Amino acid sequence: MTHSATAHQRPSIKNILSIAGSDPSGGAGIQADLKSIAAAGGYGMAVISALTAQNTRGVRAVHVPPASFLTEQLTAIAADLHIDAIKIGMLANAEVITALGDWLNTIRTPTGLAGAMVPTVILDPVMIATSGDSLLDPAADAALRQLFTHADVITPNIPELGVLARGAVAATWEQAVGQARAVAAEYRLLVLAKGGHLEGTSCRDALIDATGVLTEVSSPRLDTQNTHGTGCSLSAALATHYARGGHWPTALAQTKTWLTEAITRSDDLRVGHGHGPLNHLATLWDRAPEGAGEDPMPHWWEEITPILTGINQLAFITELSAGTLALEHFEDYLGQDALYLRGYASVMSKASALAPDEAARRFWAASAASCLEEELALHRGRLGNQLPEPSTATDAYLNHLSSSAHDYPVLVAALLPCFWIYQDVGRRLAAANHPEHPYADWLSNYASEEFDALTREAINITRDVLHHAEPSTRVSMWQAFEVSSLHELGFFAQTGADTEQQSDPVLTAQKAPAI
Repeated sequence: MTHSATAHQRPSIKNILSIAGSDPSGGAGIQADLKSIAAAGGYGMAVISALTAQNTRGVRAVHVPPASFLTEQLTAIAADLHIDAIKIGMLANAEVITALGDWLNTIRTPTGLAGAMVPTVILDPVMIATSGDSLLDPAADAALRQLFTHADVITPNIPELGVLARGAVAATWEQAVGQARAVAAEYRLLVLAKGGHLEGTSCRDALIDATGVLTEVSSPRLDTQNTHGTGCSLSAALATHYARGGHWPTALAQTKTWLTEAITRSDDLRVGHGHGPLNHLATLWDRAPEGAGEDPMPHWWEEITPILTGINQLAFITELSAGTLALEHFEDYLGQDALYLRGYASVMSKASALAPDEAARRFWAASAASCLEEELALHRGRLGNQLPEPSTATDAYLNHLSSSAHDYPVLVAALLPCFWIYQDVGRRLAAANHPEHPYADWLSNYASEEFDALTREAINITRDVLHHAEPSTRVSMWQAFEVSSLHELGFFAQTGADTEQQSDPVLTAQKAPAI
């Protein structure tokens, strides 16, 4: 792989416009949107549709400027700035909604203010108050539904989904999916069904069209009252990730990962005495030493999007998720995975020996022990002690890791995809698990809070090493990371369910990110 002078330039930052109400406490509305856009790697712009007097305990008053002033704000933005995606939030009345619809018509035609600009539109329909009362009168409700003709995705919560489907509030995930399909069919768009209002130990979110679930992600349900602005933040981050990558499943997975971390870290903040905000920028504040500049790790992840797409489309992954994967193909994979984990553990032991500090040494040593003690035990439970000969894909992956072991920075970058990609794949597989699934015991091990924590630590170690590395070493680290990611695709594709995937063009789609 060659690296030209332009290979090291940062990818262009996407411009994301939020049209929403203002929250002076900073947890929701425009303020939350701008933080979410920044955390997702976009440049945030804001047009305010309403002013509120509120804090973490509730809303005290709302002031809606004239609809003509909303149009003035929008016209000013479109006359000067390119817009890659639009997130729409609180719209208080029919006049404001109609004015926004008229403006969207102007920018979606060749004669519009900004030419043939057709940005992605994600609409978060703010319709139901926390109390359960409707926030929109009949005229505004009708106008909002008409505005859906401009939206690519809408992101209602469970009560709002019930209103849009003209039914009762869904009590189960299956009911929510059914309502989302009906809404998607009626308005010809994607619906993000969100399980935050449902009961259960996990929280599921899915992008749904008229045919059913396109992609689903899940996370453990977190015990916290700091959920103020969650819906605003999710839709703004989703708009940004999609604008950057152009792939809905990846955008949703990235958004869910960030949102879960932002909620998990919300207790680090001390804001108000009611329902507190998310910690939108926690991952940015976790960067390596001051002066490190922009976090490169999201760019690394974004650059392997074609590889991730290739993995997600494999028959092995889709059939394993559905429970239709043939046992022989599953056991073929397990045998190779057991062999791989032995070699992987050995290489992580080398990383422990090379690590420059005690914390990193302990991490790599503990991770090596985990491979041998926990995961191999699950393999032996299904395969016994009889393991196959290593396949070409397994040998190639392990040889790549071994060849990286001469240099600690290159080695940590080469090891990272087995954490990061497995976490990404595992989250979707775990979301598909159910007691009758033929591989339930295996899927239950794919996603856990413990492995999420290990993955975050592996990312943090790589980020820190990259920050202190020389430019030439950074290039070598990226190359090692990309090649390992390609080997992940090849490793998943090696079973009988996917032998034709070995020549998939994505295996040669190598592109250098900003480093």
